[in-house]
Amino acid sequence: MKLLFLACLSKNTGNCTTAERIREHIESVGHTCVLQDTADLKSSEKVAHLIAEEPFFQAALAIHLYKGGRFLLDCQAPFGVVFGGTDINEDVKDETKRAVMGKVLKKARFAVAFTEKLKEEAETYWPSQGIKICVQPQGIETKATENFNWDGFLRSTGVNCENVEDLHVFLLVCGLRRVKDPLYLVDVFSEWHQEDPSVILIIIGPEIDPLFTEEVEVNVKRAKGVFLAAERRQQDLHAAMRRSVAVVNSSVSEGMSAAILEAMDLEVPVVARNIPGNAAVIKHEETGLLFSNPQEFVDLSRKLLAEPSLRERLVSKAKKYVKDHHCKAKEKDTYRRLIEQLH
Repeated sequence: MKLLFLACLSKNTGNCTTAERIREHIESVGHTCVLQDTADLKSSEKVAHLIAEEPFFQAALAIHLYKGGRFLLDCQAPFGVVFGGTDINEDVKDETKRAVMGKVLKKARFAVAFTEKLKEEAETYWPSQGIKICVQPQGIETKATENFNWDGFLRSTGVNCENVEDLHVFLLVCGLRRVKDPLYLVDVFSEWHQEDPSVILIIIGPEIDPLFTEEVEVNVKRAKGVFLAAERRQQDLHAAMRRSVAVVNSSVSEGMSAAILEAMDLEVPVVARNIPGNAAVIKHEETGLLFSNPQEFVDLSRKLLAEPSLRERLVSKAKKYVKDHHCKAKEKDTYRRLIEQLH
């Protein structure tokens, strides 16, 4: 079977990584899956024509009910959808978008939610469609570059230190857009760095919103102890994570952060903003640390540095959590079964 797969494919983002992984699952069982960036789409009518062109697509799939699914409303091929965090955290607040999402969900053969919480919230808006929503957490598989040049990485960000081994690096992994709120911790971290020069914060990720990227660059430039790193290929990013004290998440909203799960799998502590998407995968002081304001972030991070036993407990339990709940093989089997519904 030939499938058209619509997703936001900005390079090195969580959406792109998720889409590539699901595509691999689909193709591993003998189907052909063609990825299409929703940023390049103009209308549902044009997508309908694309699907009907020879050799035609027999089915379709989309990540995000609004960003992707809306382009499938005019197609005759059966399709499924995967909820994104923006769907429930942001887009349902807009009455027009919510109505479109309802139409997409009603027409879809199935829908996938990453967490039980996400499914429950979706059912509050579309109770009659709950039966077609299945829960499948993201599958995680990590691989770090061997012999990663840590010193070179730090110096490329502007870090100037005689002995980089003396540094305690906190790595904030995110695409540069407002919903990720990378500036949330900049001021308080800068104050902490002036008290303790060994702690630094590096914000790393692709430039998604050009105007916001400029704002981030200006603020980081004036903040002591805070640095900005260009995006890296995934294996290099994983290597940088492994050398860090902790991976940080300061997002306003998340569906399910791949960076958090990757850090857990790599046995790196996670310090994340206490929002529903993060709290769905992190149990405070068991599999990670959750903060509700910038000062609490500093307090928890100090505790992490001061208590080696806390770090050991967090990484051990987080590694087990990922192994038990985010198995890539199980995710593959789920999508194999779901795609059969599109025949």
